[in-house]
Amino acid sequence: MQSPLLERFTTPAEGIHAGGRITADDLPALRAAGIRHVIDLTPDSETPGFDEAGAVRAAGMGYDNLPIAGPDDLDREAVVAFDQLLRAADGPTLVHCASGNRVGALAALRAAWLQGADADAAVEEGRRWGLRGLEDAVRERLAR
Repeated sequence: MQSPLLERFTTPAEGIHAGGRITADDLPALRAAGIRHVIDLTPDSETPGFDEAGAVRAAGMGYDNLPIAGPDDLDREAVVAFDQLLRAADGPTLVHCASGNRVGALAALRAAWLQGADADAAVEEGRRWGLRGLEDAVRERLAR
């Protein structure tokens, strides 16, 4: 039976949950639900009152941060780093930003640039991960 907390997130790939912001109050339930690693795509400035890295590690989970502030950060270097973090994650992983939109944008670009998907298939993959408002920025990058 899936944790009610995990129902807030999509499951775009086996062992991967994707979505929006988490809080310190979510961490015990995430750990209890089997999450072993958190990949945070938000810059620290978005949550100045929350030391997510420290809180996640104190809860017994691994943590990585790849700050994506907006469309200008959606480049090949970020996509390669995102792919490496996903590949290196040890166990069930939660990847998140504020809403899931940046997660989906990186997933779409990863599908195209690293996995060979065409633009439409890449965008569809991104939508499975949470892509919404950044779709135009993703399509612009894929058309280059």
